[in-house]
Amino acid sequence: MKLMQHMNMALAFKFLAALLLASQLSACVPVVIGGAAAGGSMAADRRTTGVYIEDQNIELKASQKISADLPDSAHINVSSFKGNVLLTGEVADLSAKAKMESIAKAIESVTNINNELVVGPKSSLSSRANDAYITSKIRAQFISNNKFQANVVKVVTENSVVYLMGYVTQKEAESAVEIARNTHGVSKVVKVFEYMP
Repeated sequence: MKLMQHMNMALAFKFLAALLLASQLSACVPVVIGGAAAGGSMAADRRTTGVYIEDQNIELKASQKISADLPDSAHINVSSFKGNVLLTGEVADLSAKAKMESIAKAIESVTNINNELVVGPKSSLSSRANDAYITSKIRAQFISNNKFQANVVKVVTENSVVYLMGYVTQKEAESAVEIARNTHGVSKVVKVFEYMP
C-alpha cells in the first residue's frame, strides 16, 4: 500500500512539473507532448528536476522578452544549462547585442551569460535547416560512440558553429569535442561546459 502511495506521489509530482511548465507556455497542445519528453530527458539528466525546470523557464522567459524587442533583421536562440545562458544568432549591431544580453541577464536564476551573438545579416532558413541537421548528426554519434551518456551534453548549432553545454567530466568534454569536431559540416566547436570535480 505504501509503495502504491509513493508511486502515486511521484506521478503527481511529474504532473505538477508539467503543469508548471505549461503555465509558462502560450500554447497548450505542445505542452502535453513536451511534458512527456521533458520527463524522459529529466530522468537521464545530471541536473536536479528543479534545476532542469528552471532552465526551461529561463529559456522560455528570455525568448519571450527578447522576441518582444527583436527587430525583423535579427535571429536569436536562447539555451540554458544550470543558469548558464548561451545566446546565439545574428543581430544588426553591437548595441543590439548588448541589449539582448542585458534582457537575458535580468531573468531570475540566470547566473552567467555567454553572448555569442554575431553582428551580421539574419541567417537563412536553409542555413538553420543545415544547423539542425548537424546537431542531429552529432547527437546520433554521441549515442553510437557510447563514450558517455548522450543526454549529459547539450548541442546547439548556429551557422555551422557547434556549442557544447553540460555538466561533464574533463574526459567527457574531450570526447564530445572530438566527436563534434569530426562531424562533416562543422566549422568550429565552442565549449560552454561546467566541469565536475
